[in-house]
Amino acid sequence: MPDTKRLVPILVGPTAVGKTAVTEALAAHWPLAIISADSRQVYRGLDIGTAKPGPELRARVPHFGLDLVEPGQRYSAGRFAADAVGWLAGIGTERMPLVVGGTGFYVRALVDGLFHEPPMDPARRERLRAALAGVPAVAAWAVRLDPGYTGGGRQRAARAIEVALLSGRPLSWWQAHARAHGVLTPWYVRLTVPRAVLRQRITARADAMLAAGLVGEVQALLGRGIAPDAPGLDGVGYREVVQALLGRHDRDRLLAAIVSATTRYAKRQETWFRHQLEGDVLLLDATRPASVLAAEIVARWPGEPR
Repeated sequence: MPDTKRLVPILVGPTAVGKTAVTEALAAHWPLAIISADSRQVYRGLDIGTAKPGPELRARVPHFGLDLVEPGQRYSAGRFAADAVGWLAGIGTERMPLVVGGTGFYVRALVDGLFHEPPMDPARRERLRAALAGVPAVAAWAVRLDPGYTGGGRQRAARAIEVALLSGRPLSWWQAHARAHGVLTPWYVRLTVPRAVLRQRITARADAMLAAGLVGEVQALLGRGIAPDAPGLDGVGYREVVQALLGRHDRDRLLAAIVSATTRYAKRQETWFRHQLEGDVLLLDATRPASVLAAEIVARWPGEPR
């Protein structure tokens, strides 16, 4: 049976690679509606340090996924997927939906479909969690119980073990079942640049963020009573500013600290996108101008002309 799910372009790449510039260039070709797949841009008041799209672009192009919750609140990949399904339905056919972001787990949650966790006995689950707390090699057990486990830290490994033991099927099986009922077919566009170029861009952007008032943005949030380690403020860039304001490292080295942390984060993003994307992926050299990249995306688009 042919796949009748909507074909949707998904623009991904590490932080500072140039996704927003390409998005703006694409808006000259297509009537876009943007779904932001960025786990930090969901927070209100975190504007400078998350590089949210500017007001001019947001006035011309509808954006979804921005300013959804207050700092300190949790917003999960599952919630993003549920919200994005509604946004996609509301966009209709007049505009081209474009998913843009660097949060791989958000992209996966949307593409794979909504995963409804199987029913599991709460008492047995609590006992299992207590037992796993003392196990050092949970990842090894996760791989043995679920051959489809791809890593992601101790919490994800523990969840894979819980689902496998308490439901009788591996987590990857449940996720594949959800994927079959997903709402879209992805067409990935992955932007990449040499590591040295990316570090230059990260440095320039971090410098611009500090000049634009990133420290003041964080001070205002802390002044509202937001905890220093609250969700949102624990992200790259914000975490380093918080530490400087608390006197835990030298403020004169704040730029270097942000660049170093952001570079490590970008490397993890690159690794994730290199290995985790499935299906059609258009890999583009983002050292070229955004207008050139946008024109190539339009020319290579496998769907109906816009």
